[in-house]
Formats: sequence, C-alpha cells, structure tokens
Amino acid sequence: MKRKVIRGAMALFILLAMVITQSISVSAAASTFITSVNTTSKVVALTFDDGADGANTNKILDILTKNNVKATFFLTGSGANNHPQYIKNIAAKGHQLGNHSYTHPDFTKLTATQMKSELDRTEALIKSLTGKTTKPIFRAPFGAVNSTVLNGVGAAGYGYTIQWNIDTIDWKGLTASQINTKVQTNIKPGSIVLMHTGAGAPGTPLALPTMISQLKAKGYKFVTVSQLLAYQNTSTNKTYTVKSGDTLYSIARTYGVTVSALAAANNITNYSLIYVGQVLIIPGTTVTPPPTTTVKYTVKSGDTLYKIATMYNTTVAKIAAANNITNYSLIYVGQVLIIPGTTVTPPPTTTVKYTVKSGDTLYKIATMYNTTVAKIAAANNITNVNSIYVGQVLTIPK
Repeated sequence: MKRKVIRGAMALFILLAMVITQSISVSAAASTFITSVNTTSKVVALTFDDGADGANTNKILDILTKNNVKATFFLTGSGANNHPQYIKNIAAKGHQLGNHSYTHPDFTKLTATQMKSELDRTEALIKSLTGKTTKPIFRAPFGAVNSTVLNGVGAAGYGYTIQWNIDTIDWKGLTASQINTKVQTNIKPGSIVLMHTGAGAPGTPLALPTMISQLKAKGYKFVTVSQLLAYQNTSTNKTYTVKSGDTLYSIARTYGVTVSALAAANNITNYSLIYVGQVLIIPGTTVTPPPTTTVKYTVKSGDTLYKIATMYNTTVAKIAAANNITNYSLIYVGQVLIIPGTTVTPPPTTTVKYTVKSGDTLYKIATMYNTTVAKIAAANNITNVNSIYVGQVLTIPK
C-alpha cells in the first residue's frame, strides 16, 4: 500500500512538472517582430506613440472620429500618470491600446525582470483607467529591439512587437506637408505608420485630415494593428537556403529585413548559429530583394556617417551595412561609399546662410526654411541641438 502511494505521488509530481514545463515554454515564446503585414489588401494601420505630455491627443482623436478612422495608440505609464483623462478618451473612442513601457527606456539595456516590470506597471495602470488590456502588442522605445528583447517581451505576455515601415519622424518638427509626403510616397498594402501625440510633433494633427482623405482616395481602409495582423499572408513569405559564407546579417540585408526579425521568424536565439543548407523563412512584406540601384559618395573632410546619411535621406545603419562598416566613427577622406536605397541621385547642394538671432532655436530656424533640425545640425557639425549662439552663421541645406 505504501509503495502504491509513493508511486502515485511520483506520477503526480512528474505530471505537474510536465504541465509547468509546458506552461513556461508557451509563456516564454519570443515576441513576433512586425514591421508591416504581407497582404495584397489595401489596409493601413495608423499608430501613435504617447509620451509624457500627449499634448495633441485630443486633437488627433477629434480628427480620427470625424473621419471614422480607428487607430492604435502605444501608451507609456508616465504619460498615463500625467494625463489619465486623455488615455480614457482614447479607449472610449474605441481605439486599440498597446504597451510602450512605463519610463521609455532602451529595452536592449534591460534585464528580462526589468522589462517585465516596465510592461506590468503600464498594463496595470492602463487597465485601472480604461478596463482594457494593452496585450498582446508592444512597441519598443526608440525602436530598440534584439533577440533578448523579443524573448523578454514574449515572456511578459506580449506576442507581437510592433515596429513600422513608415516613420514620419514627426517628432523632429516636420511640417504637415512633409509628414503627409512621407506617408503617401511610402504607402503600400499592410503598412504601419508611426506618429506621435506630443507637443514636439505639431505637424501631425495638421497632416492627418489630408493624409486620411488622400489614402481613402487611393482605396485604403484604416484598421487597428490587431485587425491588420489578421490580413497577414504567411503563405507568400519567401524562404532562403543558407549558403557558404552567409551570415544572418548578410541575408537580412539582402531582403531588407532586420536580423532580429529574421531570427524571430526562425526561432534563432544565437545569431551566429546558422548552417549551410538551412532553410530560413524571410518574414515581412518584402518578398523580393530590394532594388540594387545605388549611388556612390566620396568622403570629404568633415564628413560623418550621420551627415552623409542625412544628405541622402537614409540611415547610418544602412550605409554601414552596405559598406561592411562595423565602427561608425571609422571613415576616411577619399573613401568611396555605396549609398543604398531608392535615392539614385544626390540631393541638391544649394545652400543658404543664416545668422542666429536672439531668441532663435534650431527648431524655429528649421521651420522657417522648411527643413529639419537634424539636417541643419548635420550640415553644421552640431552635436548638441540646444547649443547655438547669437551671431553664429549656419549653413541651411536644401
């Protein structure tokens, strides 16, 4: 009898262990990294990141309501604390809520425990205000994502890490026309558009009415992120067979996706461990390699990768990847760089000069000349955008 009891207890222990192990395995699944959705349907998700001030939230909500558009708002705990009624308004209007962390830290620098704390605190606060959950969608502060983040976020219950394929960079103070142009020229079925609710993006509420009407004229339907995910056509995801000399980095670059997205789609935790003959799923909507048309640029004295990237409307990371540069600071005069992407002719070199006056800020000057703070800073080698002085002569790039 005693042996039967022991055997029964052991069987129960093994069964419980199996259940616990399976539960941990399910909850610890990596979050799926999404930049856009692979579909032929003309659907688009407008998304707004809400920070500490949320100054334009109610203006944006009014415009969305007037145009019968549902959007997705990625909320921070700090913002919810500062303007709880705005958060209630977002939920009351029927928009989807996502988690954007509590204090907006770089998640690549956090432990899994710290990530969970950021997400849990925000989720609890948003639920207390709205009665709605932010799960299962998360947006990383600064868009900073790697495999560790995807694993940590997935373990915290967020199955999807939502990036974007159209960055309006509205937070740089772009005009309504500039914001709308970025959207209209880059829109494609399944797009995710990134915008912000804060005072630093005054052009966003001004851009929205025209943006929405023009997209509707093109036949686009507006959906929330979760609705967009339902359109995902995974059957058309390309596959790639690893060849000798391949790395995840080189494959990701070829297909215009990120290493972390490629790793997440194939459950790869160690980026260095791929093997010849391995068949990889290429995630996202880019089902053919990006165009190979490029231009070349010869590095001049005073150039930096950031300055060159700004000139050609691309990113430092893309130029570095195209030229196998691992240290962004190590470029030299006379070096010929390949400039990847769709800009096949250099931007015009015409510039004007402006002398800084009392009360001026880079933002104010950029607005005057219909350019961006980043471009003026790059053209004048300014590393601190708050450090300009009266009498300083600035080059204003066109």
